[in-house]
Amino acid sequence: MKYLNRSTVLIALSTLVIGLVLGRLIFGGKSTNGHHHEPVAEGKQQVWTCSMHPSVRQSEPGKCPICGMDLIPVDTDHSDEDSLEIKMSAAAVKLANIRTSVVGAEKPVKEIRLNGKVQTDEKNVFSQTSHISGRIEELMVSITGANVKKGQVIAYVYAPELVTAQEELFEAYKIRESQPALYQAAREKLTNWKLTPQQIDGIIEQGKPREQFPISSDISGVVTKKSINLGDYVKRGSALYEIADLSRLWVLFDVYEREIPWVKVGDEIEYTVQSIPGASFKGSIDFIDPVINSKTRVAKARISVRNNHSKLKPEMFVSGRIKSVLEKDESSLAIPKSSVMWTGKRSVVYVKTRSDAGVAFVMREVILGPSLGDSYLIEHGLEPGEEIVTNGTFSIDAAAQLAGKPSMMSPISSGRPKGGTKATGHRHGSDLHEGENQYEPLEQLPSIHVTSDMKEALSPLIESYLQLKDALVNDDFETSITKAQKFKEVLDGISMSSFEGDAHQIWMKQGMPLSNLIEQLIEARDIALVRKPFKPLSDYMINLAEVFRPAEQPLYIQHCPMADDFKGADWLSTEDNIMNPYYGASMLTCGEVKDTIQ
Repeated sequence: MKYLNRSTVLIALSTLVIGLVLGRLIFGGKSTNGHHHEPVAEGKQQVWTCSMHPSVRQSEPGKCPICGMDLIPVDTDHSDEDSLEIKMSAAAVKLANIRTSVVGAEKPVKEIRLNGKVQTDEKNVFSQTSHISGRIEELMVSITGANVKKGQVIAYVYAPELVTAQEELFEAYKIRESQPALYQAAREKLTNWKLTPQQIDGIIEQGKPREQFPISSDISGVVTKKSINLGDYVKRGSALYEIADLSRLWVLFDVYEREIPWVKVGDEIEYTVQSIPGASFKGSIDFIDPVINSKTRVAKARISVRNNHSKLKPEMFVSGRIKSVLEKDESSLAIPKSSVMWTGKRSVVYVKTRSDAGVAFVMREVILGPSLGDSYLIEHGLEPGEEIVTNGTFSIDAAAQLAGKPSMMSPISSGRPKGGTKATGHRHGSDLHEGENQYEPLEQLPSIHVTSDMKEALSPLIESYLQLKDALVNDDFETSITKAQKFKEVLDGISMSSFEGDAHQIWMKQGMPLSNLIEQLIEARDIALVRKPFKPLSDYMINLAEVFRPAEQPLYIQHCPMADDFKGADWLSTEDNIMNPYYGASMLTCGEVKDTIQ
């Protein structure tokens, strides 16, 4: 028998202890079904759910009946069963990148972007008429755009009546000393035809009637319209030209119906002209149309400007900005748009609370006021000093859905088991949007294997989408609702089994949010409310089309820079010519082709 030295024994015992500890850590908590979870307390039943479909609740592990994913265990600790708060550890808050801000009062100032055109001042537009009746023998100004000065001869007219009047003048001139009144009457007759005393004296000196008489311009300006041609017969008082004085001009801006409360007479507008890069102009609004155009739904706001050096020309496009203060008795509460989740009917935020137990968040419904660019005014629901979530709201809402608590999609608790999940790793499909165009874009298209089943499943959906788009192009509200209902039928008929592997994950993230969006669209009361969710719906459809390419013909991704309060919006079309669904007939051709999906 050999005796082991003391060092050898110590090394052996240490190795044994470390092995037992590592074995416990690696294998001790792992169940036979592959899910790691804490033992369920005696008398409490373990509940299993789907990370993508929290409404699924089962008493045993298995597959999700909706998407086929493995179910995960739900914490059955009911210590906070009656609480509506979502409790999160400091590490979870940091991991979810949750940021908050304190609600405060501010003066409601909104920056509005306006588009418009330079137009002639209506007060400086004149009609040049003929002072005599006759035939146009010669045109001295034969094109529009020509500059004329007051007193300049612009045409010559053959006037038989004037020939007779001149002969009467010659006869009266012979007896002017014996019949001065008759002679004076003959001169005044010619004066009525706008002949000057010098011209009348010239006729007398010439001694014979003139057959052609000049027509002189009454004003200085630019010919904007020519109504006659050589050889035309004109009557006294007939309009020959339209002449505009362009030394003063109007700039007319389009003010949309929703922006009218923010625009007032006297407001200062800073604007730029596309054809004069680098230059900036300012002016004050001196008039706003009292009536809204029934087709374009805009009113015109006008500023008058001096056109020094003729830099501005009618029909030039201009872009302006106006900072307007809403007329209210006191400062109002404003919160960032990123903090609001919009479901079509409700607007909700998450309010941060603190207690001895740590940090928690509570959902609260709010009533939104006007939009202030990147923020909203709050009419009701929040108080100054409260702290709300401005980033990471969807992560909190997903946790609320998994815990069976009130959330964006479920305003009232359904009585499902409370508590958080042990692990998830997925976001619920419906929390990828909120009506304010927050969706999950595909910055880099994934490389997946697309099967014919996937294309066949999505092809009718693309076709339904295009029909809905055409209804919006035609400003047809009733047809748009009908096509939206058809889209929903097609969407509900798509089988989850058509998508496998990575394709399944893409469909869950890009396809599942369509259900909530199309519901918002169907419930819309007018075509403007139909167009609002159409933008995020189009974003998801573009992502699906780029990944799965289900259409047999090319699809054009088109973009309107003015849609969605000048943030821009995209849509799909089978034609490369622009037919804008966000504005319809009011701005049918506004936009451009961004890309083509072959």
